[in-house]
Amino acid sequence: MRKLPSVLFAAALIAAPSLALAQTPPNAQERARIDRILRRTPLIDGHNDLPWEIRDSHNNNLDAVDLNSDTRQLTPPLHTDIARLREGRVGGQFWSVYVPAALKGTAATEAVFEQIDLTRRIIARYPRAFEFADSADDIVRIHRAGRIASMFGMEGGEAINNNLAMVREFRQAGVLYMTLTHGQNTDWVDSATAEPQHGGLTPFGEDVVREMNRVGMLVDLSHVSADAMRDALRVSTAPVIFSHSSAFAITPHPRNVPDDVLELVRANGGVVMVNFYPGFVDNNVRSWSANRAAEEARLKALNPGSAAAVSQGLVAWAAANPRPTTPLSAVADHIEHIGRVAGRAHVGIGSDYDGVPFLPEGLDGVEDYPALFVELARRGWSDAELAGLAGGNLLRALRQAERVAARD
Repeated sequence: MRKLPSVLFAAALIAAPSLALAQTPPNAQERARIDRILRRTPLIDGHNDLPWEIRDSHNNNLDAVDLNSDTRQLTPPLHTDIARLREGRVGGQFWSVYVPAALKGTAATEAVFEQIDLTRRIIARYPRAFEFADSADDIVRIHRAGRIASMFGMEGGEAINNNLAMVREFRQAGVLYMTLTHGQNTDWVDSATAEPQHGGLTPFGEDVVREMNRVGMLVDLSHVSADAMRDALRVSTAPVIFSHSSAFAITPHPRNVPDDVLELVRANGGVVMVNFYPGFVDNNVRSWSANRAAEEARLKALNPGSAAAVSQGLVAWAAANPRPTTPLSAVADHIEHIGRVAGRAHVGIGSDYDGVPFLPEGLDGVEDYPALFVELARRGWSDAELAGLAGGNLLRALRQAERVAARD
């Protein structure tokens, strides 16, 4: 998910008053338990869009975004800074090297390499906080050293430009996973949010999955159609991941993972890293968003050529129809469902911070991961299961992918 221009989301930010959604604050014993778990096992988030926010809102000017300061004070405010990453006990972060799906061919390829360069510069600017990681062992070593392991997650296979050599070059550049597509179909894979063209993966798409297995790049199935999920799971000899997806059975958004695919993930050894965005985890918000989209379409039809009139109309509509608030427990519900169907060894965290316009109450930024772990602990999750959710499951999948690559 990517933030849209603020004019389009002015209405979306108007939320209904909270009705006792807040979680009971953790007590000292609960905080100590979660701290102990996250000292031993790195908390690895599968997807954070900070690099794109710096590019999109600040023209790649790192001087405009001081991650040692409180970035909630920026315009627009960010979900991420170093102090809050520390507060959230983050041990590893996949930084999304995303570019818009509208970019095609070599333009997309060049833009991804620019995003890799930007992310490397972010890591280099804050060496006490971040260190680049290219393997499971790197992640563990960096976490033990007290820094945040920083990995590249490439969002959108359009940038390989139908060329397996680009898969190899991106892996050589440090890309540890590639989302096969984003919001649009490519020549070789269907997106979850576009009209199907291929019925999943084409034969070339299957070759892309095989080559990713061969070079040790995790296959990321967030954003792909359900048929493409099934095709990739049939072809892949290494565990796959969903870097930021949730459970279709709870919230039937096409971005989410159906139960039959969750069962395949269990057999594959993969991991579904759960997205926090309310539009993907809360049916009330999903319905509200659909109604808002219908109102936007109506306003555009009535006011052709006047973006201001559309924006003003949406603000008025949202004032009369406030967005439902989403509790932290909604995200925990998705984690629990995936844990029941795929197994608790096959679920992780993929927040989508700095890529979404609003978030559940209690998950406002990267400081808030421990609250989610407290919620699950209260539901009976063991220390070992919470450690797996934090990062152990992802590390296991990555190590298996590394073994497959070494064998090939």
